[in-house]
Amino acid sequence: MVTVEANAKINLTLDILGKRPDGYHEVAMVMQTVGLHDTLTLEKREQGISLNINVPWLKADEKNLAWRAASLVQEEFGLTGGVHIELIKRIPVAAGLAGGSADAAAVLKGMSELYGLNLSDNKLCELGAKLGSDIPFCLLGGTMLATGRGEVLKRLPDMPETWVVLVKPRISVSTAWAYQNYDEQGAERHPDNEAIQKEIARGNRKGVAKLLCNVLESVTINKYDVIERYKQMMLDKGAMASMMSGSGPTVFALAKNREQAEEIAGFMRQEKNADVFVTRTFQLNRMKA
Repeated sequence: MVTVEANAKINLTLDILGKRPDGYHEVAMVMQTVGLHDTLTLEKREQGISLNINVPWLKADEKNLAWRAASLVQEEFGLTGGVHIELIKRIPVAAGLAGGSADAAAVLKGMSELYGLNLSDNKLCELGAKLGSDIPFCLLGGTMLATGRGEVLKRLPDMPETWVVLVKPRISVSTAWAYQNYDEQGAERHPDNEAIQKEIARGNRKGVAKLLCNVLESVTINKYDVIERYKQMMLDKGAMASMMSGSGPTVFALAKNREQAEEIAGFMRQEKNADVFVTRTFQLNRMKA
């Protein structure tokens, strides 16, 4: 039996550079692991795959990314043995936090350990990229610049530990919808990825906070103005910065310290149609396999 944690991510930046010949978008984004995580326990079975999730409405079948990750490892390495996966979800679904990708990454790691495959990071990332663009990042974690369609990764210095408030409105946003609407709308402001990398290297949290930028934010806000309202509410409570993560709809705030994060979260919990979490950025040496 193997237990693996699957950490969420936030985007400090997200830029779209254009459409690729393969239909994907060329992106450049700085991604950061946070402490909020799902927990997956994998146990050997004689054959097949079974998946149990503590969220009853979430499909636990061959369409689930965690299931698909287990199936991919079986196929790639000719495994005759099976696996049962217990998945405890804490990361909200369809939230811009890479919860599904993180679960798939955890299963890839777990299968490698469970079956003694000892797969390298490179091999795990190669497998992950077949399933989804965010999975290689979820496998490696920390603070990284992601380019290509998100699978080309450059390790950055650890972002200084920062307390983060996550607020997920009870709506779901399709990533495909967000990118399609971006193609029609575009963005007025684009991130300065060079500048934010310098501020991260300097360990300057305030400098990082000033440079948060996500080109998909205005697209999603056009349809769901609650995102803009939540951002402003957290800024009004003193957050260093607030922005939507990924294609949304989760909004995050960077807080000065834990006390301020808890205060902001308490304020935001008055919103009945939102789920609120307090977490912090995860440095590489604190990441768990």
